[in-house]
Parts: sequence; C-alpha cells; structure tokens
Amino acid sequence: MSGHTVVESLGAFRGMVSSSFVPLEITRERERRGAPFSASMASIDTDGIAFTEIAARPHVVHRTTASIADGGSGFYKVSLMLSGCGHLVQDGREIVIQAGDLAIYDTSRPYTLEFDDAFKTLIVMFPKDRLDLPPALTDQLIAAPLADEHPGLLPIVSSYLSQFPSQLAPLPEGVRAKLAHTSLDLLGTLFADVLDASPAQRDPHQLLLQRICGYIDEHLGSPELSPGSIAAAHYISKRHLHVLFRTADTTVSSWIRDRRLERSRADLRDPALADRTVAAIAMKWGFGDAAHFSRVFKATYGVSPREFRVA
Repeated sequence: MSGHTVVESLGAFRGMVSSSFVPLEITRERERRGAPFSASMASIDTDGIAFTEIAARPHVVHRTTASIADGGSGFYKVSLMLSGCGHLVQDGREIVIQAGDLAIYDTSRPYTLEFDDAFKTLIVMFPKDRLDLPPALTDQLIAAPLADEHPGLLPIVSSYLSQFPSQLAPLPEGVRAKLAHTSLDLLGTLFADVLDASPAQRDPHQLLLQRICGYIDEHLGSPELSPGSIAAAHYISKRHLHVLFRTADTTVSSWIRDRRLERSRADLRDPALADRTVAAIAMKWGFGDAAHFSRVFKATYGVSPREFRVA
C-alpha cells in the first residue's frame, strides 16, 4: 500500500505516476490563471493487481515509444472515470471517457490520455495474462465504448470497483487478494459480454476462439480436458484448434496450463480455503501430480505454492 500522496507540481506528479504505473510523459498544454497544478493519488497493490485513485488538474499523458523502451510493457490498464472527462487515443481509435465510463488500454503500445478539466479516476493495472480472455480478443476493446454494448452490466462492475483502494487498505492480504481476483473476474465477464454483443462485426474465427476459451474455463478441473476433447466438442479438427490459438500467440496446452495456474493461485490466497492442502487445490484445477504442479508453479511465479500461500 503506497498510501495517499498530494503533490503541487507537474514534475512531482510525473515522477509519482511513472513510479507507480509505467514510465510516462506528462505535459500541461494549457496553463490556467489562478489554477496552479495539483494532484492527489491513493493506491494499493495486491497480488500484482494495482488499484490507484487519482484526482488532478488538467494535463496530458503520453505513453510513447521512448517511454515503452524504458519498461512497463505487458499490462492492461482499466480506467473508471469517477468525475470529470477524459479523452483516450490508442491503436488509431479515440474515445471520450465520461463519469461512470470504463476504458481499457495497453501499456505495450503508445497511447495518449488528455484531461481538459479537473477530474478523478480509478485505474486498475494488471498483467495481461491475468484475464481469462486471450489478448487477441481483449485487444479489440482497446479504446472502445463498453457501455454502448452492455449498459446493464457496466454499472455493476463500476460500483464494485469504485470502492477501491480505500476499502481494501484495512483488510488482511488474503482478503484483499480475493477481492482483487473478483474484480478481474468481473472485468473479464464484462469484456466477454461486450464481445458477444456484436458478433456480426467480428471475425468468425475469433468468435470460435472466444467460445473455446469459455469451454476451457468451464472444464479446467477435468483431467480429460485436452486438445482432442476440445476439438471434438466444437466439431473441428485438432489442426484447426492449434491454428486458432497460434493466431492468438499461444498454444492450446499453454492456455490450459496458464488458466489452471491462475485459478490455483487465486485459491491459494483465498482465506476460506486455508485448510485445503496444496495437493487438493492442484487436483481441483486439473493437476493430477502435486509435484509437477509445484514445479510448474515455481517456474511461473518464482516461489513454490507453499511459499506463495504464506507470503
């Protein structure tokens, strides 16, 4: 938890934001008489998911090729506008973000965020592989209007997220991690529903990939889950299945393994499952061999499942 910080200069704000998120370039193109720059930031990071609330005077944020070279690729940022208005540009798309709106953008590619007036926003930043959707699908939502496609679900997700980071701070780490994982589950549900809402405009191969990813999530605990069983369930050949995942820059086996690891990771941090053994959690998510699970977990996260559980 980095607490609550107030700054009164653009330079101090630039350093604070870049150290909390990823390297960024921040400018103030329009100085306003009698309104010196000021900003405040409160943030909390739990299990690699960062929630940051920012209130600031007008400014412009640039994620450039130079700042990308300085590090910080591989993350999605989801912005929930709490008050005021912003303008996001990425991948040739532009969107106006008003109070209550959610927008997603990618730290791996250049983007610009412009704020013409004082505003408050909540930003959720997390590794791209923590979502249950492949980047090839999620990237379609970059700088896209989410509310237009699913206005009913957006207020639910926004209401849940708007309570962070202040209400997470006093909670034990295990509880914070569980709530953080729930936030990603809700965002994943919203993104999947937005993608489902406009199938006529989408590549049928991507629609099939999305259905297959949903099928995999529903059957992660089954030891019978395999490329063969997945292909058979969708009436396609295994070769076609492998091609679909290759277009998403992954493989079927890697996707299954990563999703099983993420579900196992979440359960290991769940206080309600503290009495369940590591082996039982591994088996629940389709790892038949506890020793193999421990090796794969440590290779992926840098610590053993037992070390992760008590960290």
